[in-house]
Amino acid sequence: MGTTASQLRKDLLSEYQELTFLTKQEIILAHKRFSELLSKEDRNIPTPRVPMEKVLSLPELKSNPFRKRICHVFSTSDMKDGSLTFEDFLDLLSAFSDSATLEIKSHYAFRIFDFDDDGTLDGGDLEKLVNCLTGETDDTRLTTEEMRQLISNILEESDIDKDGTVNLSEFQHVISRSPDFVRSVQM
Repeated sequence: MGTTASQLRKDLLSEYQELTFLTKQEIILAHKRFSELLSKEDRNIPTPRVPMEKVLSLPELKSNPFRKRICHVFSTSDMKDGSLTFEDFLDLLSAFSDSATLEIKSHYAFRIFDFDDDGTLDGGDLEKLVNCLTGETDDTRLTTEEMRQLISNILEESDIDKDGTVNLSEFQHVISRSPDFVRSVQM
């Protein structure tokens, strides 16, 4: 289902609209932006990939502390390099769009926060999550004790089955009680 950079076929445009939370106009704009990220030689191959470094240069991602994780979660690259096809790019934009459901947003947020990709948020994931949010400088880094206490508090509030981790269902339960979550997961 690849696309060439020059023109988006009408049948693909309709299909993309059905499969995403994006309007036709948003898909056309996304295609234009994706095409601008491609090198000249990549514009003529059937399913081009934009390297993660170029995706990270987008203003919407530049200051996001999870920008590399976002690319890795949405990338379908067998090389696990965070590069994106146009369809990967559309999936990313769709998940962060205003029209995406809370279930979709929370699903992708969970995957982004699951740094070791094991399907749960454990102490290591939570520590990385906190460090991404607070910055990892000496001025902003939490002490070992502060981090331990914060992770303990998070697990106390979120770990319903008390197995020491937060699974997707538990994460979505916590998110459903947080009205600010939807506003914070937008591009």
